[in-house]
Amino acid sequence: MIIGAARGAANERLPILIVTGLRQEARIAAGPGMTVICSSSDPKQLRGLLRVFDPSGIRGIVSFGVAGGLDPTLESGDVILATEVVAGTYRWQAATPLKENLAATPGLDRKRVVEGILAGSEHIVVSTQSKAELRQMTGASAVDMESHIAADYATENGLPFAALRVVADPASRTLPEVAVNAITPDGRINPWKVMRGVVRKPHAIPDLMRTARDFNRAIAGLRGCRGLLFGSSSQGLVPANL
Repeated sequence: MIIGAARGAANERLPILIVTGLRQEARIAAGPGMTVICSSSDPKQLRGLLRVFDPSGIRGIVSFGVAGGLDPTLESGDVILATEVVAGTYRWQAATPLKENLAATPGLDRKRVVEGILAGSEHIVVSTQSKAELRQMTGASAVDMESHIAADYATENGLPFAALRVVADPASRTLPEVAVNAITPDGRINPWKVMRGVVRKPHAIPDLMRTARDFNRAIAGLRGCRGLLFGSSSQGLVPANL
């Protein structure tokens, strides 16, 4: 019994691995007890980072960031706690969210929180048609490019997995090409690429402004969810005994 308790206490001291796609998401997630990996929205890069990562030094994995909406009832800023992640013929179960404790998390009382499936994609899902097709194939509420890789890594290494994503671009919105091409290799948004794109295609300005508002709303929502990465065994998405 003493040995078991000691092992449990040692496990609680291990950090949680937080997998993100963008530098903004990584900054929000960073904190005590968290090890953060940013993929720069590049699935190949994420797999490379995880390939050299030592899983024995963590106690669980959380995919944390924004996502593209697939469920037409969801709006930018809505929070999704994954029940499972699906990519192609593969499915991974997520840890059961402690939804009954969400009301105690600061800021979430003013946000819409739903449980749903996350779809994993190897590329940004841009158009409303592509979103609708992916929704029909998977039944997913949203899509991102990190959760399926993180879930697979967790399964391979016998680690618990959870995912929290905030909708950025809703299902009804097509992402402007200018915005898609502005993501840099380090996970930032290159303002010069945005400006050059606007010069070439000034008609894209209204869509770009809507996309910026959606993204800012999602990032603000993600900040409000930061408390879910912490907590005791009775509060938070990642309890101390994960």
